[in-house]
Order: sequence, then structure tokens, then C-alpha cells
Amino acid sequence: MANNATIEIDGKKYEFPLIEGTEKEVAIDIKSLRAATNGLITLDSGYKNTGSCESAITFLDGEKGILRYRGYSIEELAEKADFLEVAYLLIFGELPTSDQLNKFHTDIMNNSMVDEDVHKILDAFPKNAHPMGVLTSLTSGLIAFNPSSVNVDSEEEMYRAIVKILGQFPVLVAWVMRKKKGLPLNYGSKKLGYVDNMMKMMFEVPIEEYKMNHIVRDALDKLLILHADHEQNCSTSTVRIVGSSHAGLFASLSAGISALWGPLHGGANQAVLEMLEAIKADGGDTKKYMAKAKDKSDPFRLMGFGHRVYKNFDPRARIIKVAADEVLNDLGIKDPILDIAKGLEKEALEDQYFVDRKLYPNVDFYSGIIYRAMGIPVEMFTVMFALGRLPGWIAQWREMRLRKEPIGRPRQLYIGETERKFKAISDR
Repeated sequence: MANNATIEIDGKKYEFPLIEGTEKEVAIDIKSLRAATNGLITLDSGYKNTGSCESAITFLDGEKGILRYRGYSIEELAEKADFLEVAYLLIFGELPTSDQLNKFHTDIMNNSMVDEDVHKILDAFPKNAHPMGVLTSLTSGLIAFNPSSVNVDSEEEMYRAIVKILGQFPVLVAWVMRKKKGLPLNYGSKKLGYVDNMMKMMFEVPIEEYKMNHIVRDALDKLLILHADHEQNCSTSTVRIVGSSHAGLFASLSAGISALWGPLHGGANQAVLEMLEAIKADGGDTKKYMAKAKDKSDPFRLMGFGHRVYKNFDPRARIIKVAADEVLNDLGIKDPILDIAKGLEKEALEDQYFVDRKLYPNVDFYSGIIYRAMGIPVEMFTVMFALGRLPGWIAQWREMRLRKEPIGRPRQLYIGETERKFKAISDR
């Protein structure tokens, strides 16, 4: 392979170095483009062909359907690790030893108490407020109780900030859901594991002893692992670019939550359930809606199928489909919405139109089914996504700060008016 790429403009040639990643990906390093060409820039709306950073956290090959965290396949991690192990791996680069994992869990639990004044922020929201808006505000609110900036040159300070947000974020998630359901706010227990604690805080009711359903717990554990990181997506890039201004961890995470909220990103699993509700309201005819999805003149959009990055089967969907079947079988839920979902899945996997175009059910399709079966309100689905993505955001923020990346400052191609003279209001 050549060491340089050559760009020719008006007969003049410019050379730029090629950089090869550990997975043989190749990038053209154009950081000197403007200086070398006297102001020339590239235009890449949506940054689909632009690498914003070098990262050692997640490798994704959408054409081959590969997803790896720190070199470990998502399939192996989902089968053999738990969410807290994966969080440690993403943030610190290696799978933890037993002692490291126990200390990590203990430190997280010791930092899980949320200042009581956060209640006042939560109480200020109406019961019908969207949970993502509430979660963003509460996460930002934590900054008021942790005003000092993290010294990224101090491993101790960095670690303290990480275990604090990992301890308090699940509490905020549980409180957001419990407020929506009208349940009293609660805390977890040091005796329980990280995901067990999440479930206890979310689902425990005062009048009965909470009993853990291990099939549901294992499914949630897998879902959180599958959502833990996904390379430079919209919310992750937001966390990095906000953090590049040296904004603190909590502020950067709050920005990431806001980016995740959109229906084209983290809100996709909520959109799946809203689509299923609409199909049910129209009689529940899945064949009719599959035909509408194939009709280019029909505005109907089939949510939860295909993926912007994966041009093959989403590897996460293969894993979570099994978990979804296990949860539905164990809970024995009779729900017409879930029946419609299974009908759409069956038709898509057998219809040649969808098979040829590789429009398979994705992780958003199955995650929405599991969350509904668990009794989580539809508006909380994106909050659950944020809960899973938390360690990935932390890892990306930490990597960006430790690498001392410069502040993010994209360029633009101006297409507005050229210079004009100002007119007095009487002459306009």
C-alpha cells in the first residue's frame, strides 16, 4: 500500500499521509489540508466519511456485521461477561480481575447516594414530563453538587468521578420511572449486583417483597452490554466534542443524553412500539403493513428493521432475539402488540424483498419488545438505552481527555449572501 494519497487541484498535486488502524482500516490524514492548499476544506455532511478521532475502544465493521469492545467480540461478552465487567473493560481497557471487579462494585455502591436536594429538582417536573427531558436535567443537576472540575491528570480524581456517576445514574433512572408510575423513590442494596440493584430500584413496590426474575435480569444484562458502546455515533460524538472544550464529565454526559433522545438515534426503540400501537389500532394486519413498507409511494416507514451502519444482520439483534424469546416464554404474556411484533419479524425474515435488501430486525426492534414485556413504559425506553450507553460515554470522554485532543471545531461551506450594504428600516 502506498504511504500517501495525492490530491490534484488545478494541475497542482498535494500529498497527504495514509494512516492504518490495527484492523487494517485506512484513513487519509488531511489535518494540513487547509494550510497546504490555502484554505481548501472537505465537505462531508453528517461526517459519514470523516474520522473525527483515533480510538482504541470499539471496532465496528458494518459490512461484515462485526462489533468488538477492546478486541472482544460482542457475542462472547454477551455470553460470558456481565454488564459491570464490560463497563470496566470499556473504561479502563482490560477485563477486571476478581479483586478489581469487587472493588469497582464496592466503590460504585459507596458513591450511589444522591443528594436529597435532587428530589426538589425531580419534584418540579410534572408527572407527564418526558423521562428523557427529566433525566437530562437531573444529570445536569448533579454538576451543582459536584462543582469542581475533574483533574484528568489525576487517576484518583478521574476514578472518583467515574464511580460516582456509575453509582448515581441508575438511581436517577429508577427515580424517573418511579415518579412516572407514582411510586415512592428508593435506593438499592450493597448486597446486590449492579444490574440486580437496577431492577430492585425500578420495580420494587412497598407492599410486597421484591423477587428477582433471573431470566428477565439476564436479558436486561445482555441489553445493557449490547448498548454499552457503538463507536462514533451521534451521542458519543457529542460527548467527545462537548468534552473537548474541557467541560466536565457530568456536563458532557448530559449533552450525550440530549443527543440520544432523537428518534433517529436512541428514540428508535420507542418509535418501534409506537408503530406497533398504530398497526394494532388499524386492525393488526401485518401483511398490509409489510406491503405498505415495500411501496415507495407510501409514507409508512417500517421502524426497527435495517441499520444505518450494519449492511448485514445487526450482530446485537442475533443475541437479543434469543433473550426476547426467553423472556416472552417465561412471562407468558398475552399481548396483541407483542403478537404483531412477532408477526412482522416472521414476515420480514421470510419475505424475499426484505431478505434481498438485508432489512432484518435490529436491536431496537427486540429491545422494545423486552422492555414492554418487563413493564417499562414506552417513554422510558430511551432512558434504558442511556443507562446501557453510560460506560461507553465515560470511556470515550476519558480517552479523549487523556489523549489531550484539541477542541472540536468543524468547518463549513458558506452558501449565503455575499457582502451587502445595510439599509435603514425606512428603506426596506
